[in-house]
Amino acid sequence: MRPFKGDPALSWHLIDALVAAEFDITMCQEMLVDHALTLPMALLWPGGGEWPVRIVPIAMNHVQHPLPSLRRSYHLGQAVGRALEAWDADARVVVLGTGGLSHQLDGQRAGFINKAFDAMCMDAIVDDPERLTRFSTHDLVREAGAQGTELMTWLAARGALTGIVSKAHASYHIPISNTAAASMVLENRPRQAPQARAA
Repeated sequence: MRPFKGDPALSWHLIDALVAAEFDITMCQEMLVDHALTLPMALLWPGGGEWPVRIVPIAMNHVQHPLPSLRRSYHLGQAVGRALEAWDADARVVVLGTGGLSHQLDGQRAGFINKAFDAMCMDAIVDDPERLTRFSTHDLVREAGAQGTELMTWLAARGALTGIVSKAHASYHIPISNTAAASMVLENRPRQAPQARAA
């Protein structure tokens, strides 16, 4: 895989902000990435070639127990959102949350997909993300399968959107596979500052 461009200034800004928000993080000078980054980027910029953006990946543990809760994941995203708002740079930022919704790749429930749960999650991510933070890890595995814990990345990305959030696009498809495929595009419009009233 070819190298991609990072952004050291934004990386250090995020690191400092997340440590100040009491998140225990690990930073890397270099990082190997997998399909969680390369597939969405290939969909955004198909045809190969160099991606026209700089990337700051934030990897989250959704494999090795103990896992962070959905609430903790959402709070991480909120801390990232506050840091992005405070970043003093002339740049536009896109936040991606990647990974699956409900799916299980192995075991007795291999092939498990919960379409109703996925639809509820996609609606709640837009209008009521706090609702999703009430699911425990065990609830999530029961409703979404062992790999459904990847929902935490979607919720973290939603937490980073600090403005008025609306859905611009959503799609959901169950191919002949062990996983469904979903995508969402959310708009994050700035909140209007309250106008001062004349005395």
